Amino acid sequence: MLEKIVFNSGTNPLSNVPLSLELTPLTIFVGPNNSGKSRALVDIESQLKANTVSRGEVINKVIIKPLTNKEAEEELKFLQVKPENNEVIHENHIIISRLSMEGTGVIRAQISLPDILREFQNPNVITRYSLSQYYSMHTLRLNGRSRLSLTSQQPANDLLGPPINNLSFLFKNDEARKELRDIVFSAFGKYCVIDPTNIGHLRIRLSDVPPIDEREERGWDADSVEFHSKATLVSEASDGVNAFIGMMISLIAGSPKVTLIDEPEAFLHPSLCSKLGKDISRVCAHSNKNVFIATHSANFLMGCVQGKVPLNIVRLTYDGKKGTSRLLTKEQLTPLMRNPLLRSIGVLNALFYNYVIVTEADADRAFYQEINERLLAEGDPRGIEGCLFLNAQNKQTVWDIIKPLRELGIPSVGIVDIDILKEGGAVWKKPMSGAFFPEIKHETLNAERIALLNAFKDTEKNMKTEGGINLLGSANKEACETFFEGLSDYGVFIVPNGEIESWLQSLEISRNKNTWLASIFEKMGENPLNDSYVRPSDDDVWGFIGKVKEWLTNPNRKGVPD
Repeated sequence: MLEKIVFNSGTNPLSNVPLSLELTPLTIFVGPNNSGKSRALVDIESQLKANTVSRGEVINKVIIKPLTNKEAEEELKFLQVKPENNEVIHENHIIISRLSMEGTGVIRAQISLPDILREFQNPNVITRYSLSQYYSMHTLRLNGRSRLSLTSQQPANDLLGPPINNLSFLFKNDEARKELRDIVFSAFGKYCVIDPTNIGHLRIRLSDVPPIDEREERGWDADSVEFHSKATLVSEASDGVNAFIGMMISLIAGSPKVTLIDEPEAFLHPSLCSKLGKDISRVCAHSNKNVFIATHSANFLMGCVQGKVPLNIVRLTYDGKKGTSRLLTKEQLTPLMRNPLLRSIGVLNALFYNYVIVTEADADRAFYQEINERLLAEGDPRGIEGCLFLNAQNKQTVWDIIKPLRELGIPSVGIVDIDILKEGGAVWKKPMSGAFFPEIKHETLNAERIALLNAFKDTEKNMKTEGGINLLGSANKEACETFFEGLSDYGVFIVPNGEIESWLQSLEISRNKNTWLASIFEKMGENPLNDSYVRPSDDDVWGFIGKVKEWLTNPNRKGVPD
């Protein structure tokens, strides 16, 4: 069993301390696109199978748990098989085997007994010929195509002998077959059975009713033939069904010591992704194998966490120059899944983005997201790649979202209207704590907030709808701008002209809240080929989003929890 993996990067781009991870049976890699999730699987496979170990792009090294001489002998005893007829065995060599995933027969290899015993006891050396041979046989990487083949028909061979593939193992193992059947029935409402009626082959069928007994499933008599004839071949089912069942067969019946699965959610409906996550985590819980998974599905991850078994979740990022590797705990993720607001807006999806912008209303979210899309479309450097925009429903709950995301290491900002200055007491403390302002600043910032609020009151106008900071005299306006800049240093961005409806004043539209979003989108146009299409300019909301990007991409940003 593997003991630890050491990454090339640490919890932030400036860290000189790489993440070192004590392994549980299940490890899940999450993160944005191109962050290194799939590459981590390749690195693990490459290092285990290589005669000479070298550093990977994401994984620095895989550390294998040393075995005692007795443990090594027990491991080999379980894997060792007798030579076949006329097979020549080299001196001091043994033959080890594993079940074929593809149904082509048992995979066999000769291996030096003294060398493998020595390398089992001292596995973490640079050169390890025998151990690499062992892991080449017992490491399996499943991608979208390969896992669809796991449910294909396989040879039955001599059923009096040992199993030669996963289906023959299931056919002979009542307990494993029942475990798979229970999982498949829970997912699809069908009973998974192994059909031997195509003499010399085994195939999977899905039945509306369970077999009366083991004889009916495993026999060749008239009752068995009739039973299987009424069931549907799994090959006739959807890719999602085949992928789901194939992965579960691999984990329940397969012999690999290390299984690597890339995007298990492929072909699956979101609810089935969650079910798969639960089932994989539960199967792994009572296994002495290592399973590594790279996923881009919040539903799958949620299922794994709900499985209530030990697991590691590692979030990877890469900005084109430097990467990060951060261990996330179930305790950190559970509140995002349990809190009704956070769950309803899909906060867990933030794990798969580079950055997050949280707004106080859905119209705000839609508008700022469109502004960012146009910046990106124009190749404007102010555009924010891989940014998730979330609606917090109101300005108070913005910070309930920002805080846990920053604790997970996800750069997140809040954008709110200027009337946040009216929020005193416990409400004002929310951005202070949610954006991780130092405690020593809280009292001073609150005093400045009160002074500015009084300055706005002196104007006898509505600061939100009638001009924002432009209502103030020059000295007070400068003080307000300085105050807002201080807040933005911690990722708290306030609309300076009052409210979201104040942006793009050059567009002649109604600023009525109920119709504003539809009106401004219509005025901005949808076809870039039209002269009336609104493109980014140097200031206004475009510059505002540019400042947001500066904070998000600054490795020395303030407001990051220890």
